[in-house]
Amino acid sequence: MPLKKRITYYYDEEVGNYNYGYTHPMKPFRMRMAHSLVAAYGLDKKMNVIRPPRASAREMTRFHSDDYIEFLTRLTPELAEIELERADMYLSGGDCPPFDGVFEFSSISAGGSIAGAKRINHGESDIVINWAGGLHHAKKSAASGFCYVNDIVLAVLELLRYHQRVMYLDIDVHHGDGVEEAFYTTDRVMTVSFHKHGDFFPGSGHVTDDGVSKGKGYAVNVPLRDGIDDDCYKDLFEPVMRMVMERFRPGAVVMQCGTDSLSGDRIGCFNLSMKGHAACVEFMKSFGVPLFCLGGGGYTIRNVARTWAYETAVLLDEELDPVLPYNDYYDFYGPEFRLDVPASNMDNANTKEYLEKIFRHIAEQLRGIPHAPSVMMQEVPKDWPEASDDEVDDEDMDEEPERKISERQRDARIVPVTELYESDTDEFANTGLSSYRHTGTSTRPARGTAK
Repeated sequence: MPLKKRITYYYDEEVGNYNYGYTHPMKPFRMRMAHSLVAAYGLDKKMNVIRPPRASAREMTRFHSDDYIEFLTRLTPELAEIELERADMYLSGGDCPPFDGVFEFSSISAGGSIAGAKRINHGESDIVINWAGGLHHAKKSAASGFCYVNDIVLAVLELLRYHQRVMYLDIDVHHGDGVEEAFYTTDRVMTVSFHKHGDFFPGSGHVTDDGVSKGKGYAVNVPLRDGIDDDCYKDLFEPVMRMVMERFRPGAVVMQCGTDSLSGDRIGCFNLSMKGHAACVEFMKSFGVPLFCLGGGGYTIRNVARTWAYETAVLLDEELDPVLPYNDYYDFYGPEFRLDVPASNMDNANTKEYLEKIFRHIAEQLRGIPHAPSVMMQEVPKDWPEASDDEVDDEDMDEEPERKISERQRDARIVPVTELYESDTDEFANTGLSSYRHTGTSTRPARGTAK
């Protein structure tokens, strides 16, 4: 009988307190809804549930520029009006509003992704889940597409300390441009993105965009058209990912599970069902390589919650009752109250000939790279604390992570009795990979609907 996978799940209930704006499609509240379903099904009792430590500004500057992160630490709606020129430079128009708590929200997302990468590095988990992560558009010195801090790049940088090769996979409807750009010039990270291409944000991710310099061939882009369904997606996804895994042989896989590729998404234009989307997660799990699953897009929030709860069960090898259990947000799922996101009857613009052409191009690209990139691994640097000794006194160092919060945050915290946490006190570590802090390509012009 095979051993049960060790699964760690990061969740901070405060992530649902933040608000991009009442008319903005991004709703952090969806993470609270997803967790409520996870708990209602009892899945939280079958994995290691941890409240993530908050990422510090110093940790964020492992990838992002100092000036940009310094601006985020002070950002409020009032400051954006006062420092209008800097706000215009760092924020992406209406896509990335200067809402209250931008930095705190980003620190929850990034903190979970950094901590999760450490657990994989230290052999403490086989699978890690952080549905609050997956913010793949953020650039080194600017917010983009609803994303302020690129938690994915920070996680990959941490994984590179222990693994020669890391593979990043993105099944969001939007191209994973921020992550691709960060690693566009290296052969130690292969980025793979399945996305809508054409007159659509961010306007990048053509099949011929495959990396430069040492990274030539290590960016794999799968541009798709409107209405792709489960069968077409599977027929392309599985052979492409099988080739990638056999050719690249990563030591760890980071998978962005954006749910805006589902049918009926408020912004998306694909026609995947919940089970079709989850089949991608199940397929990647089958390789037995350490797997880090992150959230991402998803703007019909009841479907986001359904899918991430279902995919949590897939990772746990648990069967779920298709009739939803009662939960804190039960009324959101009416009138059917079922765990399902069905496909619709929308037209599929992806012809068999088009998909075969894409596959042939990618197969030829992958044949052009060696089976194992030649990488000289140096000694792994020692872990280093997120603050120096003169910045934090001994009393603070002895505190539990969940006590290091403001009085406002403490007052706002309401922890349901069903949510049990362990503290995760692992400190951030210096990888010495500063060469990966630059972006490999320029930012492409954004077109179409923003994510």
